[in-house]
Amino acid sequence: MGARTGAEYIKGLQDGRRIHVNGELVRDVTQYHGFRGVVGELARHYDRHHDAELRDALTFASPKDGARVSNSFLAGTDRALMEARVAGDRARSQFTYGLMGRLPDFMNAWVTDMAMVPHVLGAKDKKFADNASAYYAHCRDNDVAMTHTLVDPQIDRTKGPDAQASMRIVKETSAGIIVNGARMLSTLAPVSDELLVGPFMPRKPGEEAYCAAFAVPVAAEGLRFVARETYDQGRSRFDRPLSGRFDEGDAIAFFDNVLIPWERVFVAGDIRAYNALIVAFPGHVGLQAVIRGTEKLRFMTGLACKLATVSGRDKMPRYQEMLGELVGYVQIAEGMITAAANETLRRIEATKEFTGGTADYSQTFEVARGVHPFHSFVGGAAMRQFFPMVNTQVCDVIRRIGSSGFVMTPTEGDFDNAEITASLENVLAGPGMEARKKVQLQKLAWDAVATEFGSRQEHYEIFFSGDPYAVRIQQFGAPERGRCEALVDRLLGEGA
Repeated sequence: MGARTGAEYIKGLQDGRRIHVNGELVRDVTQYHGFRGVVGELARHYDRHHDAELRDALTFASPKDGARVSNSFLAGTDRALMEARVAGDRARSQFTYGLMGRLPDFMNAWVTDMAMVPHVLGAKDKKFADNASAYYAHCRDNDVAMTHTLVDPQIDRTKGPDAQASMRIVKETSAGIIVNGARMLSTLAPVSDELLVGPFMPRKPGEEAYCAAFAVPVAAEGLRFVARETYDQGRSRFDRPLSGRFDEGDAIAFFDNVLIPWERVFVAGDIRAYNALIVAFPGHVGLQAVIRGTEKLRFMTGLACKLATVSGRDKMPRYQEMLGELVGYVQIAEGMITAAANETLRRIEATKEFTGGTADYSQTFEVARGVHPFHSFVGGAAMRQFFPMVNTQVCDVIRRIGSSGFVMTPTEGDFDNAEITASLENVLAGPGMEARKKVQLQKLAWDAVATEFGSRQEHYEIFFSGDPYAVRIQQFGAPERGRCEALVDRLLGEGA
């Protein structure tokens, strides 16, 4: 099949899925007012792969039949392939300004990584590694729009998954596993084709029933979602330029004795594979997240700079310092893309060394504190620490620059009212800028940081890779800490 068109993507969503929103059961998300904006944005995303000017940058030839497929499925196993992948991920992130944390590129990178760790998935039974490889090829060649759900519900975090009503395996049959319970946070679920249930929180002995990783259609029998209220309320692009395009949606997934065929199962009761899967990934998913985070930081920094010009604050040293710091962060982020790409290449080679380049699935490894045993994880550190920090800072700078100026902004309807247009132009104009243009920029800034959409964006980035407290503790166990301490030991040894 190859890369889909936007029309094909939209048609695929009309499958009778069960999405509850604001008390309403939505069976056709393409017709629901709150999803039309993001469905249209994703349709444009898919159409770009067929644009003659973008085709080479966004696609590659499938090894199956030569059909053009998204290079978000490209395994960067050498320098040339890695550069092609980075270019594609960057272009798609730029088109969406980095504002879609679960653009299909993210899960495309996920299944690419998952297919590259057969020594983890197949350690007990080769079929699970084969399933991951086959599913990767299926998603690649059919351009499947995926989301994932990783986290247990939050009933009582002092207790295990059994106290959280979390999804678990309740039965194994000849046809597959039967699962029951709930998972969250399924960003993009209302407008995706498939849901990948994966590991995130490590499991302990006795929690084998909660160790399940698999893929299932969003419209599967027994699966339903309760989505949060949508932020796209049909406002004009002038008043809500972001909410109407990039509201991905988030949802809780409820499994009511859902049958998952064996060929769609990647982990079933194997604690070792469940806990090792993500940290064994080569790093394509982390690389995609770094690229997306960089492009969002670039956009938000540009927004802060433009906002300063409409009030003359760009001439004031205080604000120049704030903005200069943000520009410096963009440059650092660019370096992180290079670092994450290089590290992914190193991890691929390290995995080959470890397994001898064979399919000897017995050669898996133990995972300590969620840390990859070969190298530190630049992409993970960027997702967990750098981007949450700088994203919070850039939002704060935008608020400080905007100050009260973008709290009291008229709407597009006000500017269209001839009775008050002249008055608005008289009091709201900026240096060399008419009032309507200035307010349009202020509306963009407001939507980016202060509306429901903007507030969710900031909150989402903080928790993009999980609880910040927990991931910092994971970093404490990273091999890098040992290398830091070794330098101190070496100096002390030199003085002996």
